[in-house]
Amino acid sequence: MLRASESRVLISAAVLIAVSLGSTASAQERWSRGQNIQPVFEGWERNADGSFNMVFGYLNRNYEEQPVVPVGPDNSLKPGPADRGQPTHFYNRRQQFTFKVRVSADWGDKDLVWTVTHNGRTDRAFGHLWPVWEIDAGVMLLNRGAGNAQEFADNQRPFIGIEGADGLEVTLPDLLEVTVVAGDDGIPPPNPKFAKRRQRRGPKSQAVVDPRNAATTGLAVTWLHWRGPGTVTFDPQVPEIGEGGRAVTRVGFSEPGIYVLQAVADDTVLVASAEVTVVVKPAPSSP
Repeated sequence: MLRASESRVLISAAVLIAVSLGSTASAQERWSRGQNIQPVFEGWERNADGSFNMVFGYLNRNYEEQPVVPVGPDNSLKPGPADRGQPTHFYNRRQQFTFKVRVSADWGDKDLVWTVTHNGRTDRAFGHLWPVWEIDAGVMLLNRGAGNAQEFADNQRPFIGIEGADGLEVTLPDLLEVTVVAGDDGIPPPNPKFAKRRQRRGPKSQAVVDPRNAATTGLAVTWLHWRGPGTVTFDPQVPEIGEGGRAVTRVGFSEPGIYVLQAVADDTVLVASAEVTVVVKPAPSSP
């Protein structure tokens, strides 16, 4: 008879296999663009007040295309408000544990459904509170490859905040400088072996928030284009954390609009995030 933890691992593996296989593409084909986005239910977490977090990620089957799918009929959650903080900009390939939706303690056996339509195909992820889908430290460690659950039992989630105002403005073609303050409890400690695995596997994994970024120092900050049109560039996307936990990056935008940027603090196991809204104004007209 399988223990609950073993069942969870097998089911998680089955889900990963299912979302990795397209209905019309063979395993040998690499699609640069034109493919769908598959929402993924990662599991659920308990909150101290008795409520729960439904945790979602996604698989963008395109290796180059990074679609923008605004909140609405093509990117919504139900029941309840369609906008539950989900991304509208989708990075390439598999991105795990990207956002959480808090549901009440009396949620019961209802499903929380995330629906995304792109390139003519509609896909859904069904969140639920089945016991086998509970996310604990062991699940995070297995999925992020960071070590032994018992060894890091006292690990606390890192913290991060945006320095200054929550809303910023910039006029094209200017760059925007943004500073965060991040910190952690030092658990897990820096893991040089984990960092070396990053070197062997290449400079970049599919995950934008890659736990190997934090392996050398024990904590890393990664910037994400969460919402908004066009292209966002970060210099650097993983800034060095300096004195007082401050990390500075410069951000460029390809076109005007309202953007949401997300900064993620990662200790190789647990993550915390902070968001900032940026109003990007068009370049002044020539006299």
